[in-house]
Amino acid sequence: MKKPTDIGMNRTGIQASPVDAKKTIEGARQSKLVDPGDSTLLAEERMEWSTTADPVGTMPPPGSVKGVLKTAMEKLKGNQPTVFLDKLGERIAFERTGVRLYDALLCKFAAADVHEGGPTREEIEEIREDELQHFLLLKEAMESLGGDPTAMTPCADVAAVASSGILKVLADARTTLTQCLDAILIAELADNDAWLALADLADGLGMNELGKRFREALAEEEEHLARVRGWINGALLGQVGIAPTRPQPPAGPPAH
Repeated sequence: MKKPTDIGMNRTGIQASPVDAKKTIEGARQSKLVDPGDSTLLAEERMEWSTTADPVGTMPPPGSVKGVLKTAMEKLKGNQPTVFLDKLGERIAFERTGVRLYDALLCKFAAADVHEGGPTREEIEEIREDELQHFLLLKEAMESLGGDPTAMTPCADVAAVASSGILKVLADARTTLTQCLDAILIAELADNDAWLALADLADGLGMNELGKRFREALAEEEEHLARVRGWINGALLGQVGIAPTRPQPPAGPPAH
């Protein structure tokens, strides 16, 4: 089977057609003689729409008496609990998707020629299980605050759109394991920062026990990130024919 690094029929570069390359360069030079205009009107139109458009979404009303009371009490203290619930909803959606991402990665792993330093099936399954447990933690947290873990909050909606490209990479039959690990790396980087922000919000609202549990999840996500980085490093060096130089993180749960 062909590999992405094999020489093929890619004719996208300008060097593929020297004759047309000269014409393209000359055309670019000629265009300098014509006033290209600017993007002022476009920018003004975007600003106008941005100041008048409705938001992507709004928060759902509390679905229980407990939720109504918690919301009212927080507002009396000058806090905005809906900001926290919005970010909580975002992580619920992201962790649920994370389980599916690693499910898809397991399929890529089964079809791949894994180089030394790459992941094992057991390691991928371990991270998948962590993502599932993080989802369940967030679901429990949302319910304890009177929120609905099935609701699509505005931040959850935006995060889903932003990460849709990652899902497409994992679901594409043409992508390799290494390419999929590159996509997973994007998700893990975003996940780490988001868990840190969520833990800080919980601590700031006086939910110290919840903040502690979120920081434990963050420690596990930091290990995920280290592992994915190591796998990519090992895969690339292996494909080039060089022994991996970056030490692999130890297997098993991180120390807290």
